[in-house]
Amino acid sequence: MNFIYRIILKIHTTYQQFIQNIYLKICIDKRLKVGRKVRFVEVPQFGTEPFLIEIGDETTFSNNVRFVNHDGGQNALHFFEKYRDVRTFGRIKIGKQCLIGADTILMPGVEMQDNCILGAGSILTTSMKKGSVFAGIPAKFICTVEEYGDKLLANNVMYPRELELDRSKLDAYIKQNLPHTYKPVK
Repeated sequence: MNFIYRIILKIHTTYQQFIQNIYLKICIDKRLKVGRKVRFVEVPQFGTEPFLIEIGDETTFSNNVRFVNHDGGQNALHFFEKYRDVRTFGRIKIGKQCLIGADTILMPGVEMQDNCILGAGSILTTSMKKGSVFAGIPAKFICTVEEYGDKLLANNVMYPRELELDRSKLDAYIKQNLPHTYKPVK
């Protein structure tokens, strides 16, 4: 039964990747700008105006990232004569070597300058300065990328690099050697 499950899962994953690649090609045909060596864990939802989006080189996207290029809330105002012609759109620009975390939303008119990190679950409503880390709803400045890197180094999990070639061995090593320590209650 496990073998059948693995086959079904592989077919499903292959199909999802195929559909995502087609969607990405369609968005590029609609003038989405994608730099070199951009990595997609999962292809983002680029909204109805992918031509308003620019992505820099070597940027990484986690899963379930969404771009919002216009304010759909304006549709509720069209019933009022004063607001009948209100239309709002905004470009979204992602710099080089950025990381966009899982389950994030980028709103109209924002820019992530180079070397930025947007934390998982965030909604970006303002632009980010080069080398900054933002997170939250709405996303706010947390620290610099260097400060974030120092925090990671302080909690670094060391393992023999050669284990990266065999994921099952790496998983077993981490499971056995990772201490049972948790963040304190605040």
